[in-house]
Amino acid sequence: MALNIGALSIVKAVGLGYPAFQLVFLRAGVGLLLMLPWIWRYRHEFRGLEDLRLHALRVGFSTIALTASFFAISRLPLALFTTIGFTRPILTMIAAAWLLKEVITRDRWIAAIIGLIGVVAAVDPSGLTGGWGLAAQVLVVFASTGAVITTRRLVAAPTVVMMTFYAIGLTLIAAPFAIFTWQPVPLDQLPTLLAIGVFAQSAQFCFLRAHRYGQAGFLAVLSYASLVFSTTVGYIVFDELPNPGFWAGATMIIGATLWITLRQSRTINPEHPITQRRTSR
Repeated sequence: MALNIGALSIVKAVGLGYPAFQLVFLRAGVGLLLMLPWIWRYRHEFRGLEDLRLHALRVGFSTIALTASFFAISRLPLALFTTIGFTRPILTMIAAAWLLKEVITRDRWIAAIIGLIGVVAAVDPSGLTGGWGLAAQVLVVFASTGAVITTRRLVAAPTVVMMTFYAIGLTLIAAPFAIFTWQPVPLDQLPTLLAIGVFAQSAQFCFLRAHRYGQAGFLAVLSYASLVFSTTVGYIVFDELPNPGFWAGATMIIGATLWITLRQSRTINPEHPITQRRTSR
């Protein structure tokens, strides 16, 4: 969590000076270099790969989400950026009901409505100043939801395969756009930009390890600490102080999402692959 906020804080600090695709390319390239020893060690996992179209679709959604998030974070308060991101579980629930035919109970629909009302309160349309940054963050939520849905369809794929497709796909897709819009990087800023990839890739690894060994309900509750961290960083580093409407909306979004997550963790299907791995230990 702290690593991810660190990466986003760097992007926020330097993002207006560099195109989003350039930052995505650097993030993906550094991440891929860090993964090379792991990829080589588990190269046997890449034999007989299936569902290549789903892998490609997931990479496409992820590329859109990451590029839009790097664009948005430079133009939105850090706390607001984080809060809008909390709506993804709600949208994922709706998408799962539509695309995966999952049964959604009445209380979850109520939670979704509460969460959406919270978004309106947090954003405050009457004094809206987010502009394209806000639009980009909305795109992030939709694209990342698509990535989550395709990831659910790829639940049997090894972690190293998923992360490798992600890193290579981001690098290849972002490369031509980055080259076309490339801005020279002063030598004194290069370590800072490369740190985005180091922090982000390390954060992804920690996230996957946490969800492998931790309980989903506990991790869901813990994830809301990111709002405290992001608000603190936004205030100390970027002099951003959220208004009362933001706090009211953030409370509604977090409450609704927490309700959904905790109820879902209590009703996990025992035949789900993740559950089987945990109960087999």
